[in-house]
Amino acid sequence: MIVARVTAGLLLLVSPAYAQEVPPPATQIAGAVVAAPEDRRAGARVLGWDATGKLVTLREGSNDQVCLADNPKVEGFNVACYHKDLDAFMARGRELTAQGITEDKQRDSIRWKEVDDRKLTLPRDGRMLAITTGKSFDAATGTITDRYSRWVIYVPYATGESTGLGTRNLPGVPWLMDAGTAGAHIMISPVRPPQ
Repeated sequence: MIVARVTAGLLLLVSPAYAQEVPPPATQIAGAVVAAPEDRRAGARVLGWDATGKLVTLREGSNDQVCLADNPKVEGFNVACYHKDLDAFMARGRELTAQGITEDKQRDSIRWKEVDDRKLTLPRDGRMLAITTGKSFDAATGTITDRYSRWVIYVPYATGESTGLGTRNLPGVPWLMDAGTAGAHIMISPVRPPQ
């Protein structure tokens, strides 16, 4: 549970102080789209970083995917792609982080209440977020060192009973996290290969 929340938090971080130089847009785009389904990579909208650390649109999209490039401030490689219908929810998370709300549970509870109050939209029939991490990414070869991918399917207000899924994190088994809340989501986290 903590791993999922920490990863979500890392995707939201925005800061002008960079430990590394910001890669060129083409490199950021090449890395960002690896999390998208292969047949949707070419048409994905890509968000990435400008030289000041501001999140900007690097490429407009023509399909249902929005991809977030690796943040050069954070060590390692971490990219995500999600269905465009999740964009308001994800953007609100980034906005709260920029306001200094960096604790994952607090940020989640604010967004979930906004969904409950119909101030923020979150589709009820399931939308996917895919996350790919690793130690590094080589844009020339498309290689990710120690690649690991996992998937989240948002199903607001779903329960174990409504989905037939367990609500405990067991290695390699899909499960329902935050059951019964606006942020309920199916976690699909394959067992990590031995290092």
